Amino acid sequence: MGWLAALSPGVRQYLVVTGNYWAFTLTDGALRMLVVLHFNALGYSPLEIALLFLFYEFFGVVTNLAGGWLGARIGLNKTMNIGLALQVVALSMLLVPAALLTVPWVMAAQALSGVAKDLNKMSAKGAIKLLVPDEAQSALYRWVALLTGSKNALKGVGFFMGGALLVALGFTGAVAVMALALALVWVASLLLLKRDLGRAKAKPKFKDIFSKSRAINVLSAARMCLFGARDVWFVVALPVFLAQSLGWSPWQTGGFMAAWVIGYGGVQALAPSISGRHPDGRAALLWASLLFLSPVGIALGLARGVDPAGLVIIGLLIFGGLFAVNSSLHSYLIVSFAGRDGVSLDVGFYYMANAMGRLLGTLLSGWVFQVAGQGSSGLAACLWLSAGLILATVLISTALPRQRRDRLT
Repeated sequence: MGWLAALSPGVRQYLVVTGNYWAFTLTDGALRMLVVLHFNALGYSPLEIALLFLFYEFFGVVTNLAGGWLGARIGLNKTMNIGLALQVVALSMLLVPAALLTVPWVMAAQALSGVAKDLNKMSAKGAIKLLVPDEAQSALYRWVALLTGSKNALKGVGFFMGGALLVALGFTGAVAVMALALALVWVASLLLLKRDLGRAKAKPKFKDIFSKSRAINVLSAARMCLFGARDVWFVVALPVFLAQSLGWSPWQTGGFMAAWVIGYGGVQALAPSISGRHPDGRAALLWASLLFLSPVGIALGLARGVDPAGLVIIGLLIFGGLFAVNSSLHSYLIVSFAGRDGVSLDVGFYYMANAMGRLLGTLLSGWVFQVAGQGSSGLAACLWLSAGLILATVLISTALPRQRRDRLT
């Protein structure tokens, strides 16, 4: 362990924050897959299963607003540890006897998991801002990209882990193992994470949860539309299309989507090498414009009768690569734009918009796909809506600051 002691305090804290985030992400991805596969085995439709996660997304909106304020008052170390503890509680809620594992109970557990996830993410992203000097923007982008990309890659690994644990241990055994492992991570975090990390010098009022920075407000609006554009076809429409129209088994569908998330995370981690090491609003505008072409191309291909399997697979890979760069760019820009004192307020507000986009996308994905007739026509309708939301992202991004000195105007 001598190499660990030789590292700077900032790097050691980064490793603790990242380790916490990784451990949480593994259980988060595994839990989602466990719930999907378990309730699928009970005979629930894909749309009904997706509805189980609505509280998860809704409470993400609430948590990011309140969590940013809480982090500024008590410190990001405490909000991160609270998030880990809540996830242990959420997992423990699923250890009740099978007869008590009702849909409302699972929705409540998912709601608590949603609170835990966004407390953890807000804390991790905010902490990075405080561990990198203001003048080291290239390093900041690399650290944020690594944290974000590794998180999404591990979420995909979590999908696989959830399926493997379910086969090996059953639903209850899998949940118990994850709860125990995360509890150990939580204890380690209590001992290792720096006290008062991210606590504001002045106690912010609750009204301060709403950002007063024009740059952050613009970026938050762009982020909401960006993630709504992803989830409006990815969350419900795509897996149902793969299962019903292409005849894929649940394992094929889950495995493909897990592999996609892992690849997506890998591209996110490499984003600084792709988009440049000092991006600003111009880069966000350019990459959002390129992303717009992807859902349009897939929707046009479906309308012209192109082989849907090959079209969707190739189109999703292109969409995922472009979306990963967009997401990583946004993640860097919010950390760059945020003020150092009370950083969690700005980061929390931004991720509230992110959660709002996911919530709207999840709702619209099931509704539009069903109303448009499901199958290729339903997926195409969701893709056109995705393109519209990306176009909104492009238009909003024209107002992003072009130079770092403008970041708080």
